[in-house]
Amino acid sequence: MPDPKPQPRLEPRHLCASVELKERGTAVTFDVMEFGRSAQAFALRFDDVAVAYLNRCAHVPAEMDWQPGEFWDQDRRFIICSVHGALYEPANGRCLAGPCTGARLHPIQLKEEGGQVYWYPSERFQPPF
Repeated sequence: MPDPKPQPRLEPRHLCASVELKERGTAVTFDVMEFGRSAQAFALRFDDVAVAYLNRCAHVPAEMDWQPGEFWDQDRRFIICSVHGALYEPANGRCLAGPCTGARLHPIQLKEEGGQVYWYPSERFQPPF
């Protein structure tokens, strides 16, 4: 009898203290497994809401930060891809300008509770360990 397919781990994973995500500040980066492959994700705060995305441009599969954890454009209004200059809406990951206009970043569900930020694994994104 074949081994059953391993079930994904869906319990929330601690990411950081809420105070580490400063409004339009440096992102907190973290490792995930995307469909079984190692990848990087990032979390940041915009309009007092913590959001997280896979660190991959919607145009070409390249990491977007221009320095570790630095994803904001010069005015700190949009997430910017350092490779192509694509601008993404922080609240929903939609590309507003650049070669991938209309495409979206892949979101990762976050929850803040008790002064802490947790990310939620999914079928697509799992913890690396």
